[in-house]
Amino acid sequence: MTLPRVEVPTYELTLPSQDKKVKYRPFLVKEEKILFMALETGQDKDMVNALRDIIRNCTFNSFDIEKLPIFDIEYIFINIRAKSLGEKASFRVLCPDDNKTYTDVEIDLTKVEVEVEDSHTNKIIIDSKKNLGIVMKYPTLDTYNEIGGRNISTVENIFSTLTHVVDHIFEGEKIFPAKDISKDELKEFFESLPQDNFLKLKDFFDTMPKLKAVIDVENPITKVKSKIVFTGLSDFFEFASPTAA
Repeated sequence: MTLPRVEVPTYELTLPSQDKKVKYRPFLVKEEKILFMALETGQDKDMVNALRDIIRNCTFNSFDIEKLPIFDIEYIFINIRAKSLGEKASFRVLCPDDNKTYTDVEIDLTKVEVEVEDSHTNKIIIDSKKNLGIVMKYPTLDTYNEIGGRNISTVENIFSTLTHVVDHIFEGEKIFPAKDISKDELKEFFESLPQDNFLKLKDFFDTMPKLKAVIDVENPITKVKSKIVFTGLSDFFEFASPTAA
């Protein structure tokens, strides 16, 4: 005897990185299980792998998730969470004015958008006289796995990330695709750059598109009002999980 199936609604969103529509469905019990298991280990790699599995399942494996920039992944995940567990996420935060008092806050997930700073560019000029520069591509889930799931925006991790996010290097009319350059050569190239050029590279990571939410917080003890910014994969994984419902 075949058991009855529960009908699951489908929805549609447009990827922030391109004008492409993606169909998706809410979490099922099996996806919540994947989330809980990743949260229990607390390991960044487990969270990245959980995101990969959940998004593949909930988008019907209809596109190559490995090629999407991480901000697309975050955006899809937030939308799936909103349709699965409610558009509002409530959780506790540490008040920044005294760093010891916790309070409850709520985020409307439907208002969380991908933001990009006006100054952002993925074309970095190293030497304007030689027309020497680098064209970057955006980190993906694979990038996070390759660097051990660490926060890409920290200075100590930028060097280990750079070799994974170069599209090509150019000098005048010459193009040097990253796929044709060894990781060791790329590493040597970056390590030989003057310090001011490294700051330009860091700025690429600091200003690249990211999912961002800013919430107002009032300390219940001091009554001081502050703003807390949530951004990046780890922040949104935490409050997009079932435990934040």
